[in-house]
Amino acid sequence: MTDAWRFFGIDCHDAYMNMAIDESISRTKIDSCTLDTIRFYRWQPSAVSIGYFQIAEQEADLEACAALNIGLVRRITGGGAVYHDYAGELTYSLIVDESNAKIPKDIARSYEVICLGIVEGLKTLGIDAAFKPINDITVNGRKISGNAQTRRWGIVLQHGTILVDTDIKTMFKVLRVSKEKISDKQIKAAEERVTTIKRELGRAVTFDEVASALRSGFEKALDIDLVHHPLTDKELNLALKLKETKFKSKEWNLSRPSQFEP
Repeated sequence: MTDAWRFFGIDCHDAYMNMAIDESISRTKIDSCTLDTIRFYRWQPSAVSIGYFQIAEQEADLEACAALNIGLVRRITGGGAVYHDYAGELTYSLIVDESNAKIPKDIARSYEVICLGIVEGLKTLGIDAAFKPINDITVNGRKISGNAQTRRWGIVLQHGTILVDTDIKTMFKVLRVSKEKISDKQIKAAEERVTTIKRELGRAVTFDEVASALRSGFEKALDIDLVHHPLTDKELNLALKLKETKFKSKEWNLSRPSQFEP
């Protein structure tokens, strides 16, 4: 039997609200009995997110971020620093009860199962993508999607990026890269390690087109029907609170990981 899951997007928020919404849905899901959820979103303004265990000043050039009006936020998931380009990236989140039989308890296997939704979506667009353990998706050996996961509050939260286009030069400016590496040669080398939907298709593509394909991909991979439901009042109110008290705070974003609780 095909399950109904909640879907909404494409949302467009600043870095703090994007992470607050993910956490709000995750924290309230069990008590609120809401449907398992997939959301697509963009980052406005563009932003850098760092992994839960990272130290901001070691991963991002904070002065460059401020000068370029690029936000910075700490995720509740692990992994490395990511530059989220408003004009070049679509992000997804999947939030599901940890007891859901569709999601393997083995973390490595669960990455593969969830990422299959992206693989299928890219195939819908005409891109032959493949899952690369433990949490990447590649096209002809080049990375097109990175993913991160956490399990807490009785749920699985996985989110990740899908590169629609890329701005390597800005990425090099805001991520902590030694100045001697910011050269045409190094930028070209970085461009060879990643790819984008635009590059693979040889044409511009809209975010709506990408979202539609990925939505179909998740439905096929997980045998689900995605139905539109907005945030509940409870979820929205908690998200607004988390944005102000947690994700916008210097204590959360700039402190060493040992200084705060999960």
